[in-house]
Amino acid sequence: MPYLALDLALTADRQAETEAALEALGALSVTLADAAVDTPDEQAIFEPGVGETPLWGALTLEALFDAGTDRDLLQLALQAQLPWLAANTVAFRTVEDQDWERAWMDQFQPMRFGRRLWVYPWNIEPPDDGSVIVRLDPGLAFGTGTHPTTALCLAWLDSLDLAGKTLIDYGCGSGVLAIAALKLGAASAAGIDNDPQALVASHDNATRNDVAERLTVALPGKRPAPADVFVANILAGPLAELAPLFASLCKPGAPFAISGILDGQQGELLDGYAAAGFEQLVVTMLDGWVRIDGQRRGT
Repeated sequence: MPYLALDLALTADRQAETEAALEALGALSVTLADAAVDTPDEQAIFEPGVGETPLWGALTLEALFDAGTDRDLLQLALQAQLPWLAANTVAFRTVEDQDWERAWMDQFQPMRFGRRLWVYPWNIEPPDDGSVIVRLDPGLAFGTGTHPTTALCLAWLDSLDLAGKTLIDYGCGSGVLAIAALKLGAASAAGIDNDPQALVASHDNATRNDVAERLTVALPGKRPAPADVFVANILAGPLAELAPLFASLCKPGAPFAISGILDGQQGELLDGYAAAGFEQLVVTMLDGWVRIDGQRRGT
């Protein structure tokens, strides 16, 4: 079934009232994007903190309606609710229906990280060649390996001897890092995330990979025992704030890695993590993103 799409440009301060008006007029969905997409001014917005709703200054908005919706009446009704809205800023088009999950999966192809680790979408059968395979359906959570920060962390895990080790994945998202560690030989892993949906996705993906009995997931309030290995792929701000906590979650001498860091943000984090008790800090970059790894001080 096709849909009628309404497109318009607006500023962030108009977003809430515009979205409310569209929903009142029967919009089936409303999607926001950076108006500067595909330009040098484009800005990425990743997972926000709890209670935060970051937006770009200039937005493009797409609202979907039933295909039979009268365009002229819809535009008149919208302008009646939003007097500032100029008629020439509203555009309509028809969007054909498709299998959105299949469209996404068709673009998610097997990826290799390090020497032996592969991430496969759940709908593609991997070869039986001795490789370490993680089967993934990320659902609504961040982390497929396609983003440089996830790729940096997966490659780091592949470089370690994880046999029999315990691991904490802080900000576990889809669970891909914890599951990869378990498939690489870790004895157990704990995934922590402030998004309950991420915990569901992590558990589901662990079940798909036959490692659910070795993975525990929890919200940040439930603190696991210090681990042999620690990884956190979140954002630079929380990484800076959580350095003392992360130090307490690592056994002395434990290897650790943090990512979600843009090039230029690593200086403050290097200082903060050295002060928090980490040493042998190394910076690795990929496509403008940074991983910092090293180990917890002590023996």
